[in-house]
Amino acid sequence: MAKGFKVKIEGFIIHLQRATARRQQVDHLLKELPVKASVVDAVDGQAMSDEEIAGHYVKELHRPAYPFALRKSEVACFLSHRKVWRMIVERGLDAGLVIEDDVALDVALFGRCFEMGKAACKGAAYVQFQTRPVKGAFRTVARGDGIDVVSPEITQLRTSAQLVSRETAEKLLNLSERFDRPVDTFLQMRWLTGITPVCVVPSGVSDRTQETGGSTIQGGKTPWQRVSREYHRFMYRQAVRRLSAADRC
Repeated sequence: MAKGFKVKIEGFIIHLQRATARRQQVDHLLKELPVKASVVDAVDGQAMSDEEIAGHYVKELHRPAYPFALRKSEVACFLSHRKVWRMIVERGLDAGLVIEDDVALDVALFGRCFEMGKAACKGAAYVQFQTRPVKGAFRTVARGDGIDVVSPEITQLRTSAQLVSRETAEKLLNLSERFDRPVDTFLQMRWLTGITPVCVVPSGVSDRTQETGGSTIQGGKTPWQRVSREYHRFMYRQAVRRLSAADRC
């Protein structure tokens, strides 16, 4: 994305058609995004057969092993992002602005944040606009107009909003033909992908999940299951922390 050349970026709003409570928010996003945008039909996990799931999801494919079995909705979420990555590549875009349908924008602030993110979206770039503060240690890689671009020690979870360069989309597609964990935890594996996501802070993006009908990725747990899950989550995150630290050395 050399200076002096027009950068070709399109927006993609991932929207599950049966999540009708979110349609109004999608319409707002179509009007508010700083680039031409389209709605991408999310893959519906409820409509997927076990055979279709098995064609993409494989347990314990990478290390550290992900300790939980994926729900169909999590497989579908990953496939929805893969669908957009493929569109970025096939359309020959420099990058895609990928937005999930449960967020809202502070339009004026996000416009400035987008410009900072666009400047950072070079080569194999993945620029996150998080809906919550960056957790853990980070270093600042760019600063301007009251906005920072930071590189967290541990890649942040959630895929609410992000700029994905075409080079990154190609890499992620090649590495995720089969996968063993949710898309955001997959993106944490810099030691596998060779991609180091950065975050724009503040982001101008906020979470509207509850206001738009709640999460489309559900899963009730007994008290014992919750305790067990928290233990395994803690152990997994410790392994990610160690590998992330080693990757930055």
